[in-house]
Parts: sequence; C-alpha cells; structure tokens
Amino acid sequence: MAVTSMANSSIRDFTKYNSMATFFAAEPFPCEYLVIAGGGGGGSTLNAAAGGGGAGGYRTNAGASGGGASSEDALFLAAGVYSVTVGAGGAGGPVNENPGTQGSNSVFGTVTSIGGGRGSQANGASAGAGGSGGGSGFNTTTPGAGTAGQGFAGETSATNSSGAGGGAGEIGGADALAHGGDGVASSITGSSVIRGGGGAGGGGQLGSGGAGGGGNGGFYRGTNGTAGEANTGGGGGGGSERPGNVPGAGLAGGSGVVIFALPVQAGLPTFSGGVTQTSSVVGNNRVYTVTATSTTSETVTIS
Repeated sequence: MAVTSMANSSIRDFTKYNSMATFFAAEPFPCEYLVIAGGGGGGSTLNAAAGGGGAGGYRTNAGASGGGASSEDALFLAAGVYSVTVGAGGAGGPVNENPGTQGSNSVFGTVTSIGGGRGSQANGASAGAGGSGGGSGFNTTTPGAGTAGQGFAGETSATNSSGAGGGAGEIGGADALAHGGDGVASSITGSSVIRGGGGAGGGGQLGSGGAGGGGNGGFYRGTNGTAGEANTGGGGGGGSERPGNVPGAGLAGGSGVVIFALPVQAGLPTFSGGVTQTSSVVGNNRVYTVTATSTTSETVTIS
C-alpha cells in the first residue's frame, strides 16, 4: 500500500518518506479498467414480434469480465497518449420488418469491447453477433453469437414470442422466455453496479430487459418496448405489433462507458475536447468515468 501521509505512517524520517512518495508515484502506473461497448438495437415487426438487442461487450481487469470470463490481466500505463471512445448504442429497427443495428465499439488504449449484436426482425434475417448476441425474431431461428470474454449469445425465438438479446452475464432467455440476459456487477466506482444487460424480445408475454440496463420488449398488441439504458451497454427491446395492427418499431441500445482508475499519486490526466467525464476518489485510486466521446479519435494523456 502506498504511503500517502506522515499522519498514518510509521515512517518518521521526512527524507525517507519523500523519497518513497516519489517512488510510489513513478510511472508506469497500475490501472484498473472497465470498458463496455454500446448495446445492439432491437428489431422491428409488421404483425408479429422481433428480437432484442445484445449487450455491448464487457471487459475489465477489476473483477469478472463478460461471457463467464475471469478478470483480465493487470495493466500498467506509462506516460503517454491513449485512445478513448465510448460506443453509441445501435438504432432500433424502423417500422415494418427490419433488424436493429449493431452497437459501436468502446476503446481504452489497447482494450476494445465489441458492440452488441442486432436483434432480428420477424420473418427475416438472422440476428447479429457482437459483444453479446442479438435475439432472433419470430420465425427466425438463428440468434447472434457473443464474443469470448465479453458476452453471451442471444435467444432462439419460440412460439408467439421472439428471442431476447444475450447479456454480459448470461444467455438471452436464461431466466424466462424472451427475458434479456443479465449483466455483470462491478465495484470499480466504489459501489456495486450491474451493467451489460440484454434487451428483451417482443411477443405474447412481456419480456423484461436483463439486469444491467437491458430494454423491455414490446407486448403483443399492448405496450411498446424500451431502449437500453445509457452508459450500461444495455441492449434495446424488440418490437411487437401494437394495438390496432400498428407495426412495432425496435428500440435503441444503450451507450457504453469507459471507466478507469489510477493511483491518487499519479498526475491528473488531460482529456481531448470531445470527452465527457467525471472523477472521484475511491480508496487509494482516482476513478474516471467517461460517459461520452464526440468522435472516435478522442484521447486521454497521462503524464
């Protein structure tokens, strides 16, 4: 543990203390990270039910990663300039019968998380692969695959229902028919938060989004679905026919997030102008939460 003050240290020699403080602040700095991509958009439908979007890829070295993987390797950052991108959620499929779109990747330095797979429309194209896979629509049998170490596959459609998107923590439909796969909890910000839930499929029973920001599916001739939650990488809910035979649009996936932590002894990093971020001190670390980037070429400079 780094010595941060004489008040709580057994060291009584200021010269020795100051030299140790310099040592503890020297780069390369240990860095914890959580990088979540944008969630996939849910599919739309004319008169049936469409699949939910998959959660954005979930990678971390500060706890369990997505897809059932353990924590990734330790990371040490030397002074320098590093890429940072927060992936946008994929758009929901427009009305009639269209698939959603895949979420965008999130990036932190050498770490890239893959956008969530699209949910399929009814009676049409297969669902998309991604960080977590999208769910298949009614009469569309093939769900999207997840990416190893990032998320799980989507769900295959069933009678009178469509498939849910996979989550970072489990496959789509693992808890119940058309329910989005749950995400994974992380305490990197100091409290446990679940992110990376899959979007529910639309259909004959109301499917709930996976824990961690997944959107709800549309209910057949009832309520519309919901979008994935921002900054969780949650998949968007699949559409379902609305009352009065109105086609059901798919719902958008939620944007991703990039969170990283450096020792408080490290100098404050600087961000390029298109980065939206906040910071807080958690224990011996200063934690930075990047919630938006205006371009794919934003940076953080560590000195």
